[in-house]
Amino acid sequence: MKLVECVPNISEGRDRKIIDAVAAEVEAVDGVELLDVDPGATTNRTVFTLVGPPDAASEAAFALIRKAAELIDMKTQTGEHARNGATDVCPFVPLTGMTMEDCAQLARTLGKRVGDELGIPTYLYEFAASRPEWANLANIRKGEYEALAGKLGTEEWCPDFGPNQWNDSVAKTGATQIGARPFLIAYNINLNTRNTKFARRIGLTIREGGGAVVRDEKNKKVRVPDGKFLKHEKGLFEHCKATGWFIEEFGCAQVTMNLTDYTVTPPHVVFDKVCELAHEMGVRVTGSELVGLTPLDAMLIAGKYYMDKQGESAGVPEEDLIDAAVRSMGLSQVSNFDPGDKIVEYRVASPRPLVGRTVTGFVDELSRDSAAPGGGSVAALCGSLGAGLAAMVANLTVGKSGYGKVAGEMRDIAVKGQDLKDRLGRAVDDDTFAFNEVMATFGMPKGPDKDLALLNANKKATLVPLSVLEMTPEVIDLAEATGDRGNRNSLSDSGVAVLCARTAAMGAYYNVLINLAGIDDKDFVNETRTRAEKAIEIVTSRCDKLDATFRDKLTEPLK
Repeated sequence: MKLVECVPNISEGRDRKIIDAVAAEVEAVDGVELLDVDPGATTNRTVFTLVGPPDAASEAAFALIRKAAELIDMKTQTGEHARNGATDVCPFVPLTGMTMEDCAQLARTLGKRVGDELGIPTYLYEFAASRPEWANLANIRKGEYEALAGKLGTEEWCPDFGPNQWNDSVAKTGATQIGARPFLIAYNINLNTRNTKFARRIGLTIREGGGAVVRDEKNKKVRVPDGKFLKHEKGLFEHCKATGWFIEEFGCAQVTMNLTDYTVTPPHVVFDKVCELAHEMGVRVTGSELVGLTPLDAMLIAGKYYMDKQGESAGVPEEDLIDAAVRSMGLSQVSNFDPGDKIVEYRVASPRPLVGRTVTGFVDELSRDSAAPGGGSVAALCGSLGAGLAAMVANLTVGKSGYGKVAGEMRDIAVKGQDLKDRLGRAVDDDTFAFNEVMATFGMPKGPDKDLALLNANKKATLVPLSVLEMTPEVIDLAEATGDRGNRNSLSDSGVAVLCARTAAMGAYYNVLINLAGIDDKDFVNETRTRAEKAIEIVTSRCDKLDATFRDKLTEPLK
């Protein structure tokens, strides 16, 4: 299923009735989920985050733009944030099965509709831009709403869609910018001062375009009053748009930024630099906030970064990495940071009812008279347990006396073990989901459609345990390494990891065989059986040898 994210920003952050009315337009569109509504009173701006299939997301965005144009009067609107119109920006962001060009085409289609049907001047920006200079949103929005009356009607500022004229309707709605871009992280850092000059100076220093400074004859920076700058200097971070302002809600100055490519400039790196710059100026950072949603990857990268800085192993569960990032960046000091609400992957993830249960709850469900969960889910769970044990032994090795030479290797193993644990854990539910799809085909009317649906469902139900089987050698690799070079006191845990891997492999192999028996596709059956037999031969041979080796080691006295 194709999914796209859309993040419209409207120029209203104070009137809850207007915000709720605009949100209701999005929620009324089938297939679209409104993930977040983030209003700001001082900025007088609300950021909406919605996710859905491309056509549905575009329909929801159009409904939002239409309602905002109806309810917001730009002639009286004021706020700290730069803006051009009632719906100021409406970017599409590629998620599942979507490319940037797919999103750019969505922006073009929506832009034409907004211009034609609503009569709103519409500019395309970033990856949808029709002119190179309009790839940068700041260039389009130069002078903001107040400059539109002089810009519209000229050839230079002719919008991509909609009227190129200033009239009563446009005076009310302003212009809208629709685009396609990578995931943008809106990020703010608070300072322990009310004086905005510190926040502005930091913003000028870190933003990609940089700021103006004065240098003396020895090329040293000279502090001068705001507005007296004489020379321009490039900023510290690419893909960073930043400034500073005063936020009445928090009673302090704030460095506010948009990070337009977090893979190049991630929030945690900017946070540490802002802390350093603030300290040089005699002020302090008191916390930070992520506006709207953030990718899971950005939080995990930050968590690993801070764990590494502390000399700790980063091979810990996702939850621990996220907690390290939240604490280190003060993300709960400005406003509450709930990972379930703020991380986009968590908001759109399908429920996983089995792995989310307690141990007792899972075993109870397993024991009931339903066919699923069954052996396939248990096999996947065994593999996940084995990977978790290998990660545990690696973590128990890092930092221990006498294991300095293998510390780097064990850190890597811990990280790999966590990833493998999670992949196998997802297969616990995937196996049951696949079985349920098979069962669902039995209720279809007899005929070719049912036969084809059953064949495809059976193939899917076979490929899930096959994937588990083919992952188990990775568990064995990690268990072998930790048993050979890891903490000697945890040798038995590495041994149990090997046994878990063997059980997972055999259980998955059994499920592959029983599913193949009901599939009438010789090529698929032959190819799948060949892969399964090759994998099980490797697993059983390696496990037999490691089992014997670990038993011998366990009988040796500890040194």
